[in-house]
Amino acid sequence: MAAAPPGRGHNRGPALEPGRGWRLHCWTKARADLLPTLPIEILRNRVRRAAELGLDYRTYASVWASTGHDVVAFLFSSNALRVFPGQGLPADRAARLERLAVGRIGLAQGRLLPDALLAAAGGLLEGAHPAPPPFAGWSEQRRRLRTALGRIPSDQVILVGDAAGEREWAEAARLAGYIAAEHYMPAG
Repeated sequence: MAAAPPGRGHNRGPALEPGRGWRLHCWTKARADLLPTLPIEILRNRVRRAAELGLDYRTYASVWASTGHDVVAFLFSSNALRVFPGQGLPADRAARLERLAVGRIGLAQGRLLPDALLAAAGGLLEGAHPAPPPFAGWSEQRRRLRTALGRIPSDQVILVGDAAGEREWAEAARLAGYIAAEHYMPAG
């Protein structure tokens, strides 16, 4: 039976029940034993998968190491996509989205409405939702991102953003990671 998640006010600090140190030691040793002996075919598959996602292997491997899951979707802020009210999706951004064979969800910011973001993306996004407003608290950020993700697990999603504060969204929603648009999207 799975343990209940920590209650209100819990800071997710270390567990205090007896045996924590031993469990941590066993987990650390098991991970250390696994990493150097990972079969070459698994490494090749992960390198290929990283390339499919447009990620460098180091970033992809860190997602695997921290979550134990593959990436199944990307969230894109409208800033990262360079879509603003009255403008379409730039060709370089469209080309990047076309190559992705995973979920692609947009977060419309400011005066840009989700429907306008979807229209600007021309079918390259599976959905669009309102982004958290500036200076929103973590609970509001988490609520907005969880709504955008629907049933997709947070730890299998990477946020691509381009404005101050967007990295915080990934932390608030416990996403697999955050990538700055300048590192993920082609220059254009």
